[in-house]
Amino acid sequence: MPPTPAPRIKLWPDLPPAYIAAPEDESDPAIPTLDIYLAPKNQASGAAVLVLPGGGYGGLALGHEGETIARFFNDHHLSAFVLRYRHAPRHKHPVPLHDAQRALRLLRSKSTEFQFDPHRLGILGFSAGGHLAATTSTLFSPPNPSAPDPIDRLSDRPDFSILIYPVISFMNETLGHEGSRSNLTGDDPALYPTLSAERLVTAQTPPTFLLHANEDAAVPSDNSLLYYSALRKAGVPAELHLLQKGPHGFGIQPTPYNPAAPDWTFSTRHWPDLLAHWLRINGHCQKS
Repeated sequence: MPPTPAPRIKLWPDLPPAYIAAPEDESDPAIPTLDIYLAPKNQASGAAVLVLPGGGYGGLALGHEGETIARFFNDHHLSAFVLRYRHAPRHKHPVPLHDAQRALRLLRSKSTEFQFDPHRLGILGFSAGGHLAATTSTLFSPPNPSAPDPIDRLSDRPDFSILIYPVISFMNETLGHEGSRSNLTGDDPALYPTLSAERLVTAQTPPTFLLHANEDAAVPSDNSLLYYSALRKAGVPAELHLLQKGPHGFGIQPTPYNPAAPDWTFSTRHWPDLLAHWLRINGHCQKS
């Protein structure tokens, strides 16, 4: 029996800023939304995660980088919220960033309703979603108490950050993912340094977990190395895992291990255990 579809809410009650009409298509949304996966009642750890699927800023990998990871968090007593953010071809920077920032503020406004601590709200992104998570973790702004919308008076800074095979740098064509960069910036080179996350890290960047495979041919693992190095220089707590084997986009794999499968499937199946441990030592995850 398939699981019950997650409830969904809009980021804005009416049409969002920069709205561009589009056919209803969950992989290319005209209206950004959140799918809600609440931790089991009476078992919630009090932490929550905003999930940003990858897709090269031209789509959304809502299965293995959306619902599956959300249900993993539920199994470990965290609530999760999958963001269907806007992207190319209709939307470019700063629309995806604004969607992610609005999602964090909206979730904090509903923390009592969703029963989590508004000061324990993290962000997770895969691939281009990892780039969006990294820029959201570095380009946050202070709360604006005079904003007309009460939601916009809340913080958009994540309390922790999880980056899985992330796109980080737009400054080096051998490191970056050309499709993600083109889709987000419209090939405007003036934006490349302002959206290269390794250049944006400060001491206020949240603690970060990074995971990448050395064999990743689409988004080289040097992206994670650059970001980790910047975090270390800024004194930000960070943990980095580099898998010897594995392709890009392996996501989270819920199926039983198959001994006949390629070797890389073993290590990529077990990375969530590393993440659960990191969440636990940082006080966000209970022992299961």
